[in-house]
Amino acid sequence: MLASKTAKNEKIGPRRRIIVKGGPGASRKVVRDLSAVFSFAKRGEIVERNPVANAAVRKTDGQKTRFLTLEEVGRLGGALDQLESEGTNIKAINIARLWALTGCRRNEIAGLKWSEIDFGNGMLVLEDSKTGHSVRPLGTAAPTLLQQIEQTNNCEFVFPSDTGEGHFQGTKTPWARVVRKAELPGVTPHTLRHTIGSTAISTGEAMALTGVILGHSNPRSTAIYAHIQHEPSRKAANRVSKKIAAAFLPKAALTGPLTVEDQKLLQTLKARFGKADTSARELREAIAALVEQSASEHDAINAA
Repeated sequence: MLASKTAKNEKIGPRRRIIVKGGPGASRKVVRDLSAVFSFAKRGEIVERNPVANAAVRKTDGQKTRFLTLEEVGRLGGALDQLESEGTNIKAINIARLWALTGCRRNEIAGLKWSEIDFGNGMLVLEDSKTGHSVRPLGTAAPTLLQQIEQTNNCEFVFPSDTGEGHFQGTKTPWARVVRKAELPGVTPHTLRHTIGSTAISTGEAMALTGVILGHSNPRSTAIYAHIQHEPSRKAANRVSKKIAAAFLPKAALTGPLTVEDQKLLQTLKARFGKADTSARELREAIAALVEQSASEHDAINAA
């Protein structure tokens, strides 16, 4: 496919003109769209294979992919905190935070369902991503944030629409305000995905683990990712997201989400505290001593 042949500047009537810039970008878009059509047809068993899957197409123009430095990530996090305090829709704010903490695609977070979150294993199990069914390991920061969000009227979506059915789709205007306040012109939600990828590679994570974190899939890498175990990839996601979270959420206590076992333990302790016997009193005193010890250690660290 010749990119130069996609350019077009043609007058079709009074004050009416078709202008197509063309170039490599236009060529790649045609290939992506055609591949998506064939992939859909293959899933529907209309065709047996996707003839575009192995097409030799340059994926970039050779230009440097934009990603954020940790200092820029900090500015982005600060801008989100300010907008939240000013009353910006909290759904838009938390969606943007999760873009930064997970590296997920825009609608993978905006359209996230509660059924797709595996808190026990620290994973997202996406039903239908760009690459189909996809398992994404999470660092501790993302599940911690997700656990602070309350489900609305048993809605299946984590971020339900403010009006009508479906998921929340009002991120465009808040995002524009965020990048202006953070002084990050040209930064898009996809930039945050690049940031997770670049942070992973720069900290020495293997290409295969990075691919699992981002949910990449293509004919050359699928065989590799198929043999990646969840635990190593989850640990890699945690190592990567810690750097992002430290800059992005400096004031947050990233202690990780509660496992099912932890939740059961807390329920048991809560019930036990209500008793008036000796063992309940001793348990309360022991926990109070631990809290006091933890506070003293924290004060000592701050003093140092």
